[in-house]
Amino acid sequence: MPSVELASLIGACLLLISVFSSKLASKVGIPSLLFFLLIGWLIGEFGGPELRSPEIAKFIGDFALIFILFTGGLDSHWSNIRPVLWQGLCLSTFGVFITMLLLGSFAWFILGSFSTFSLGVHGISLQQGLLLAAIVSSTDAAAVFSVLRSSHIALKGKLQPLLELESSSNDPMAVLLTVSLLNYATGGEASLLQGGSFLAIQLTIGVAVGYGAGHFMVWLLNRLGLSSAGLYAIASIALVLLTYAVATFMQGNGFLAVYVAGIVAGNRKVIHQHYINAFHDSFAWLMQIIMFLTLGMLSVPYRAELPALASVAVAISLFLMFVARPASVFISLFWAKVSFKEKLLVSWVGLRGSVPIVLATFPLAAGTDEAGEIFVLISFIVVMSVLIQGFSLAAFARWLGLAEKR
Repeated sequence: MPSVELASLIGACLLLISVFSSKLASKVGIPSLLFFLLIGWLIGEFGGPELRSPEIAKFIGDFALIFILFTGGLDSHWSNIRPVLWQGLCLSTFGVFITMLLLGSFAWFILGSFSTFSLGVHGISLQQGLLLAAIVSSTDAAAVFSVLRSSHIALKGKLQPLLELESSSNDPMAVLLTVSLLNYATGGEASLLQGGSFLAIQLTIGVAVGYGAGHFMVWLLNRLGLSSAGLYAIASIALVLLTYAVATFMQGNGFLAVYVAGIVAGNRKVIHQHYINAFHDSFAWLMQIIMFLTLGMLSVPYRAELPALASVAVAISLFLMFVARPASVFISLFWAKVSFKEKLLVSWVGLRGSVPIVLATFPLAAGTDEAGEIFVLISFIVVMSVLIQGFSLAAFARWLGLAEKR
């Protein structure tokens, strides 16, 4: 068992390396999550601890996701959301669902085809294909805007708030679909009607608990009368965890509840509001670093599957970028007054990020069939998305005439 001194040294070095890699990532123009994953992978690959417990990784990922989603809601300002509310909600609901259907069907087909040709790849069922697609269906606002910041550009018109709203609000939808499909996969003879009712119950209870918890959070923090601003931040952590627990115990979706609570609390006046928001921003960054270091270490035991799955992962990634994502955007926004060029850009800004890799631990922890393959595929898809779309995003926005200097 390592001493406190050794554990402190290792922890300090890992955090400092992650912080400095974030600075390097912003200069290079790619999201820092790739560096965090790489550091975690290197730790496990070259003599460090190798994580072999999906349950531990899922626990860490769940805990981190609670605060990442709450902070995403906390940063969503109603004045920016209102003009693009319906467009953003269509993208984050129908868009995610359409992406899941298209990509899931393609993954089922392509993995079945590769299995038929005996390339060392196991085929998957349509249900497993949809699960894979649901996991990777959400986009990452932090990944998108870190690329834009490093390129010193901003997007014109209402594109920026639209993408912020979509990227923030589609994470709970992806979680809902993933949990529902996983519940269906492990529930034996559960019917589609039962799966649909489970999704509706999770959605309704999650929104209701989150809305009530957000109001309660504001009311309580404004009346506590504590002696230190730091105590308010600690109280807010307790209230976020309480929101997640209550929603989950009531058979609702706790992730959706904390996101809604964050939106409600972030758009009302709270004592020491600036301090609390800054604290949660820092805490969410810490959670992301810990989460990606953990997931990087978890990927080491599954690295043997990568050579066989690489060609399949490339095919699925390209289908997601060039077919599923654009189709979901154009179908979801067919009614909206959004120009063709703007829809093209929104289609290309579908970078994948932290949530898909966290959700990829759910099948591992549940012990479902081909969970290891799904985890490797998701990790590969996220890396490809960040590299290809991340590096080309600024140039594509300039080419469409939708970028302006920051």
